[in-house]
Amino acid sequence: MTTHTTYKQGTFSWIELTTTDAAKAKAFYGELFGWTFEDMPAGPGMTYTMAKLGEHHVAGLFQMGAEMAAAVPPNWSSYVTVDDVDGAASKVTANGGKVLKEPFDVLDAGRMAVFQDPAGAAFCVWKANKHIGAGVQREPGALCWNEVFTTDVDAAGKFYASVFGWNTEAVDMGPMGVYTLFKRPGETENAGGMMPMPPNMKGVPPHWLAHIHVASCDASTKKASDLGAKTLMPPVDIPNIGRFSIVQDPTGAALALFQNAH
Repeated sequence: MTTHTTYKQGTFSWIELTTTDAAKAKAFYGELFGWTFEDMPAGPGMTYTMAKLGEHHVAGLFQMGAEMAAAVPPNWSSYVTVDDVDGAASKVTANGGKVLKEPFDVLDAGRMAVFQDPAGAAFCVWKANKHIGAGVQREPGALCWNEVFTTDVDAAGKFYASVFGWNTEAVDMGPMGVYTLFKRPGETENAGGMMPMPPNMKGVPPHWLAHIHVASCDASTKKASDLGAKTLMPPVDIPNIGRFSIVQDPTGAALALFQNAH
């Protein structure tokens, strides 16, 4: 198991579920991924829950209030580590994005902000203090990939390159179309990916989609369905890469399940 004690600028380091029913979400993800949960006080009347895989934190979740629930559907947020949250906010606005939540400190855990790219996909940034993000990735039950579905690939590519310093690499995926890889300068490991919004997702707003690694995509997709999830995309092969599906948990938040080809 590869553990993390730090994350570099431009690396996805955390995912967080905003849900309308924390108890139902915990029951679902606990059964599906083997997560255990640690509740923490997070201000007056609010609880923040850390999801754990063994001894490692892998995700967070909290139950939104009525006001937020009326405006935002349940969702998984993707966090990117940055060296300077306030500087990232300036780059976001300078490059056509929006600041949805101004930079703020999360107790002594770190500093964060919530942004929206020019096409409308929301994402978060994080500068660690006492909490670095996920202690483990790319293991069954942990985050392994993040990709953005967008209506404007060119604009989104330029935006993220400017905000995070990512380079872009277009890959012809045949019938699946062109897929864009985001890369941190000087590194061979990919930071994330980007896809144009497919025709079968017409009407779905641009968004970042978190992928959780699983031993068997088919088995996990069936298990998710048995636990009350809706299958938005049944398991499909990505040639030479793996197999994935997209499910919507019983509270309405979507995420992908990914199985490596090797």
